[in-house]
This record gives sequence, C-alpha cells and structure tokens, in this order.
Amino acid sequence: MSNQVNRRNFLKMSVAAGAALTLAPSDIQAKTSVISQTKLPQRTLGKRTGIVVPILSMGVMNADNISVVRAAYNSGITFFDTANGYQGGRNEEMLGEFFADKPRDSFRLATKVRGATAEAFLQGFEVSMKRLKMQYVDILYVHALGNVEGVNNASILEAFDKLKKDGRIKYCGLSTHSNEPVVINAAVDNGKYDVILTKYTYNLKYLAELTPAIERASKAGIGIVAMKTMAGGFLDKERTQKVNTSAALKWVLQNEHVHTAIPGFTSFDMLEESINAAANLSFTDDEKKYLAVANDMDSMFCQGCNVCHEQCVKGLHIEPMMRAYMYNYGYKNPALAKSTIDELGLKGDPCSGCTTCSVKCTAGFQIAQKVRDITRLQFVPQDLLV
Repeated sequence: MSNQVNRRNFLKMSVAAGAALTLAPSDIQAKTSVISQTKLPQRTLGKRTGIVVPILSMGVMNADNISVVRAAYNSGITFFDTANGYQGGRNEEMLGEFFADKPRDSFRLATKVRGATAEAFLQGFEVSMKRLKMQYVDILYVHALGNVEGVNNASILEAFDKLKKDGRIKYCGLSTHSNEPVVINAAVDNGKYDVILTKYTYNLKYLAELTPAIERASKAGIGIVAMKTMAGGFLDKERTQKVNTSAALKWVLQNEHVHTAIPGFTSFDMLEESINAAANLSFTDDEKKYLAVANDMDSMFCQGCNVCHEQCVKGLHIEPMMRAYMYNYGYKNPALAKSTIDELGLKGDPCSGCTTCSVKCTAGFQIAQKVRDITRLQFVPQDLLV
C-alpha cells in the first residue's frame, strides 16, 4: 500500500470518521484501524515516559472543527495537545466531547496550565479537567516558561508530585517559547521533567544552541515535542506568501531527538499534507530549493531571543506581542492573539512617548509598527473575536 494518502482515500477516511461517532466504544478502536490509510513512523517519547507515539501528533490550539479532530484520530494520530487558555476553554471542551466515548488507551492527551504558585496552577488544572471530563491527562505542562527560575519553581514541582501521586497526571512537563536552550538545559539539570514542548523550526537563528540542548534532553530520557514547526504558516501579514509547510515539518522530524511534532492543522487539506510529509521525510527537489533560500525570506516568525526586551527603554515584553501578531495574521486566530495581549495588562499604546524605537530586532521586524498594530486588540471585546 502506498505511504501517500490520496484524496479519494482521505475523503473515505473522513466519512468513516463521522460514522465512528455512532459506534459503541468497543467498536471504535477496530474501526480506527480499518480506515487508517497511512502507516506513520513512531518514536518513543523519551525513556522517562516510555510512550510510543506517531511522529505526527495534533496541536489542537487553532482547531474549532471537531470533524478535523475526528479525521486525525481515525487516520492514526493518537497524541493531542491543548491548553487551559485555548479558545477561552472551548478547545478543551471540544476534546472532552470528542473523546467521551473513546477507549482511554486509544489516545494520549496533553494540556498546559499557567501559574506561578501551586494554588493558581492547581486551580487552573481543575478547570481543565472539568472541561476535558477525564480522570487523568497523560501529560501536564507548566505553560510558557522562559527562564531558569520558572523551571526550578519549587511550588510547581510540588504540585506535579501531588498530581502524580493522586493519579491525575501520568507525566509532567514544561513548554517554552523563548530562551529555549537555557530552559531546556535547566530542565535537564533539574531532573524533574518528563517531557519538554519546545519551539523548533528551520529558520531559528539560534539553532546552534537549541539543537544540542534538544539532543542533551533526549539523551537524558526526556520526551521532546516540537511546536511552531510551520514557522508561522505565512511569511507576510497579507498571507500572500505561504511557508512551505511540508518542507518545514520534514526538517523538524528529520532530527531523531524530536520524538513528535504538533502542527496545528485546522482543515482536512492541512491534515492530509502533514500526514504525507510525516510518512515520507525525504525532501522533494522543490522542498530542497525552498529550504536553501528560506532563511533569507522575510517572516512573521518571532525568534523569541528576548534581545528586544533588553533594548527597549520601557522594558516591554515584546516577544508575546510578536507571537500574538503571528497568531492574528499568520494563523487567523484573533481570539488567541487578544488573550495573549490581555495577559500583558497593557493600558493604551505601549510605545506612547517614544519618537524613535531603540529595538533592533534580530529577525528584522519593525517592532514599533508591529506593536502598535497588534496591541489595538486590547480595545476589541473578546466576544467579537470568537
């Protein structure tokens, strides 16, 4: 059987996925194996977990169509990633609804919660569990760490221990969008984390530091999950220049120390493209040509280097603003962009009073222009964006 998912088979798979919702739980697993058209390569998610997962998993962050989740599940994807804050909680609710009648051993689920204290972290976790309607999650991440202090937060580590002891989580982890090499190395030194979810893609300017950190963590038995693998999806605000997402995903998965990736496909076409890329990691000629020149292209993808924070005379946290910019214009997810901006607690134009921007972005972004553009979302009611 071909490793490629042709459109006729994929459409059959999607129809069968819809029919699967009417099956008894005992029949669903069998139905899943019948309709799966592609054999995805598998890797162990680190020695600490011992979990074997397909190298392609699903980042559900932007998905609001349960049919896409259904098609992913029935195509052989078994690991799904969400977070407490995605779509104001509706993302977790959608997964809770979908997995309600699925055998618990037929999928793995990860969610993420923010919190500087054990109390806040555990409160967020309880909210997530009510939405997911599950007795436990396979992986719980402390969300968006960017420094050593966060990695070594004793309060959060104690919360993880409690949740493991109570059987509420199987494994603990952290996610990181910035300062990743430092965060990952701190997690290895710490020895407490089972899984790391990290930004990783072809156009990061600090791959010389990040790639060895990933390898070190993998060799220490930590599971490595890659996010932001599509480098923002588009290169421009107007969405006229698309990232070669197949080449980008293959580049990530060719690193054997990356155990799975969680691209955020939101349509059947995007899912099909991701499956075909993961099933055959060899680059096509066009993909080779793209990657050869890709680093010279403009992009909306923030490097997360935080040099901007040090240069800004106001000390603004610019990295999450640039991430929000990508969420809004690259992913077409203004609700997530707004929630990211709202977490910063801004009041009006953060660049007010500055006639010249002191920040020299390593990715070449016009920081002041992008900041003023994206922070307008703070004045838009959230219910207009959902």
